Amino acid sequence: MSVTSTNPATGEQRALDLEETSPERVAAASTRARRASHEYARRPLDWREGLLGAMAEELEADAATLVATAQAETALPEARLRGELARTAFQFRFFAEVVRDGAFLGASIDEATDSPMGPLPDLRRVKVPLGPVAVFGSSNFPFAFSVPGGDTASALAAGCAVVIKAHPAHPATSAACFAALDRACDRRGAPEGLVSLVFGLDAGTALVQAPAIAAVGFTGSVAAGRALWALAHAREVPVPFYGELGSANPLVVTAAAARERAGEIGEGVAGSIALGAGQFCTKPGLVFVPAGPDGDALVAALGARLGRDGRVTLLSEGIAENFRRGARSLEVDGGASVLVGGEWGEAAHTSARLLQVDAGRFARESALHAECFGPLAVVVRYGGVDELRTALDAAEPALTFSAHVAEADPDAAWLVEWGASRAGRVVVNGYPTGVGVSWSMHHGGPWPATTAAWATSVGAAAVERWLRPVTYQSVPPDLLPAALRDENALGIPRRLNGRLDPGA
Repeated sequence: MSVTSTNPATGEQRALDLEETSPERVAAASTRARRASHEYARRPLDWREGLLGAMAEELEADAATLVATAQAETALPEARLRGELARTAFQFRFFAEVVRDGAFLGASIDEATDSPMGPLPDLRRVKVPLGPVAVFGSSNFPFAFSVPGGDTASALAAGCAVVIKAHPAHPATSAACFAALDRACDRRGAPEGLVSLVFGLDAGTALVQAPAIAAVGFTGSVAAGRALWALAHAREVPVPFYGELGSANPLVVTAAAARERAGEIGEGVAGSIALGAGQFCTKPGLVFVPAGPDGDALVAALGARLGRDGRVTLLSEGIAENFRRGARSLEVDGGASVLVGGEWGEAAHTSARLLQVDAGRFARESALHAECFGPLAVVVRYGGVDELRTALDAAEPALTFSAHVAEADPDAAWLVEWGASRAGRVVVNGYPTGVGVSWSMHHGGPWPATTAAWATSVGAAAVERWLRPVTYQSVPPDLLPAALRDENALGIPRRLNGRLDPGA
């Protein structure tokens, strides 16, 4: 079956010179990736670093084509796409820096010694690549979380080959991005099959089940993520499945903060909700606001700002239809009242919605707790700290938790503590949309936000998902990996007999 590209702004469809990938071809690509992984893992770290840099260069060199192609498939603004592509190139260079640093290998050496438990042999531990990684691109970031996204960059940094499943919402963009990565592989003389691309729903299922695949990275809906997670664990040899499934992301405004700057916070929250037409996984979908005049002023500012946007175009007709279905569920099943709500729209077009419930109803109605992907948020009005605590405890764990507090706010400390217990990132007096690529970023959270709360899909620690530790006992020096040899020619940080050696 041929692959079709759709412009969500116009509904125009065009057939691409691409075919959906058969299960047999998926299996062949996965087998090639396994062979490539073996060779790639033996390449020096500086070679790996150079490959990641070359990929960044190829993406930048083709920026005009990539941005134009993505615009035609996502209806996202040119400035947004150019910024995202710049972030994507930066992401590859950042992981090149992670490789150059070498600490991700976790190298540790304990030389043979006598101990209170008797003689201990020479023990040396390092992390090694898992093998081929299946990567599922997301709909909302056609560059940064798709074919050339963080899962691809971090898996390559770890020393793994990747087989990427293109997202059906932007197949032409996926193919163009893959071509850039493939050119970099050719330039650097990478092993054949180090990076592969497959298309189609059946191809995604076959990819997770392919025996050669050693791990899966996924960003997408809860339903799709759970289905693939089940497949990954039903295999004869189960594999790790790192899925980012999304969340409603609570944002709390304390009574003191509302009294101090209601209008400012209302405007800021609205901007965060509306960013990217509400199609950020970190969008604040639950806004807890105190009852009373200060809270009323905040909600009025929030509603006025959201109401100005008018019609918006979502990433695809399917996403828009799911948005309409989810919003109706919140209103009908959850009993939320509508504060802002224009026309429902048709095809990929709709308008922003702002709903409101009291804290008691929110705590009782589970229908109000689910994420609605798109330009919508639910305002939860609470009468005091006890009501707020009860309502928060009913909310699902999330990727982010935000709190707007005042100076010396009596509620600040417990809110930060609560947020840390239920989310992967805690934000104070700021907004959660936007995820920085850095050494300290964690983009994850407890189930159902992700399938692995300890793992991140953004930041330096993302590489850890694609590694496993191996200890070498009494292995002759010439048979040891370079990272564990006495001379430390790589110059990487290591632990030597319990003491940290920072390396070069």
